[in-house]
Amino acid sequence: MIVAVLVLGTVILRGLGALGVRRFASWPVSAAHGLALMLVLTASAHFVPAGVTVMPNHADMVRIVPLFVPYADAVVYLTGVLELLGAIGLVVSATRWAAGWSLAALFVALLPANVYEAVEHIEFANGAQATPLWQRIPEQVLYIAVAVWVARSADRTALRPRVPARPTDVPHPADHS
Repeated sequence: MIVAVLVLGTVILRGLGALGVRRFASWPVSAAHGLALMLVLTASAHFVPAGVTVMPNHADMVRIVPLFVPYADAVVYLTGVLELLGAIGLVVSATRWAAGWSLAALFVALLPANVYEAVEHIEFANGAQATPLWQRIPEQVLYIAVAVWVARSADRTALRPRVPARPTDVPHPADHS
């Protein structure tokens, strides 16, 4: 389902670009926004109370954190915030490059939780089973690839500080006396 949000979101936004919405005139920008949509959805699970069972919730996210990771509860909140910040960074042109690379690193860092979830067959509160490893690894590789593609396609110069032009070496009028 999460992959569908990324793929359909990207295709629909690119379709809007083909219809004249300039913001979505390219595949990488449409993919950045599609990935942002997906991240808002996945990040929301990090904050959903345990009693909610229509989707994965905070308690489910804590259960998939490998045992060697300390402060699992706080880590789940932190990764949710990072996903939301990444989503915002993807839709802002000036931060897209940094967001793409940062999200690629985050997706790599989250891989152990996804492996742990699959290997331990962790079941979510809504009865959903862990995504099998044969499916989850390619999905994670897709997310990393999209984040890298978006970052490589983004304008890095948007991050550089604006330096005012250096004044020319014009002598001051008082120097001519």
